[in-house]
Amino acid sequence: MDARKFRALVVEENVDGVFTRTVRERYISELPAGEVLIRVEYSSLNYKDALSASGNRGVTRNYPHTPGIDAAGTIVASTVEEVRPGDTVIVTSYDLGMNTSGGFGQYIRVPACWVIPLPSGLTLKESMILGTAGLTAGLSVSKVVAGVSPEEGPVLVTGATGGVGSVAVAILAKLGYEVIAVSGKADAETYLKGLGAKEVIDRGQLTDQCARPLLKVRWAGVIDTVGGDMLAAAIKSTQPGGIVTCCGNVASAELNLTVYPFILRGITLCGIDSQGCPMKLRQKVWAKLADAWKFDAMERLCHVSTLEELSDHIDAMLQGQRKGRTLVDLTG
Repeated sequence: MDARKFRALVVEENVDGVFTRTVRERYISELPAGEVLIRVEYSSLNYKDALSASGNRGVTRNYPHTPGIDAAGTIVASTVEEVRPGDTVIVTSYDLGMNTSGGFGQYIRVPACWVIPLPSGLTLKESMILGTAGLTAGLSVSKVVAGVSPEEGPVLVTGATGGVGSVAVAILAKLGYEVIAVSGKADAETYLKGLGAKEVIDRGQLTDQCARPLLKVRWAGVIDTVGGDMLAAAIKSTQPGGIVTCCGNVASAELNLTVYPFILRGITLCGIDSQGCPMKLRQKVWAKLADAWKFDAMERLCHVSTLEELSDHIDAMLQGQRKGRTLVDLTG
């Protein structure tokens, strides 16, 4: 038995069915089997973490549980030659923080195939300001830039104050695209223009209130993070040959559309899956995030939380009160 202790946020279900969150000490021996033991320095808060931390069994089946689908830190033990003690690494998605003890603890143990060496252009802290949201934004941006140049027209980003949306706005602006950002938050304009958005529109201006199969062309590409009617309206307003990416369903998983945007305007709809993303593509996107796509406003979109403060940040995220990213500092 490994008697070493570490601090972690633990979510558990009480006898009355209420889920509670507490920061407590755990033993390394309690971690699941795996080839690599990592001392976590930073994690980040994602919507999936907030669901797991609230007892959502669609995300996490069994409790007690430590969420955190992101982690960055230093390897302290490894049974494979590809990654060695002392290496700085990042782990995002796969099953981390869902049904495997996650990054809201100071140690994780995972399969070696989940581990990515920290790119030379990023610090551990910067990698977790990005985290899964940054990877998802990067995957979305890669689809847009492959099919739409800045000269062809603006790119719409929905849910723009969220983690994925914020990073996408900043990357697209750095690459020279005119970005139209969508948000329902009254105080979003200053924040989003600070990240590089050219225009900020309220989601009510976008949502399609009619049954028309096509709408007036407004943009060359779309990065959608919310789904539902907003995605449908965005697709209907995309110019011929445009690229639309889809990575979320917080508004709705339903998509009420005809085929006309696709067969009359040749629009491409690209689904984005960061959880099961192949390792080669994952590494390629992280390399770009650390170099050509690295933007100066990274600290601006970041809130910093300790483990003790994290529960309040989770509640704020579930209530739609968060902009940007929440970095979890586990170095204390």
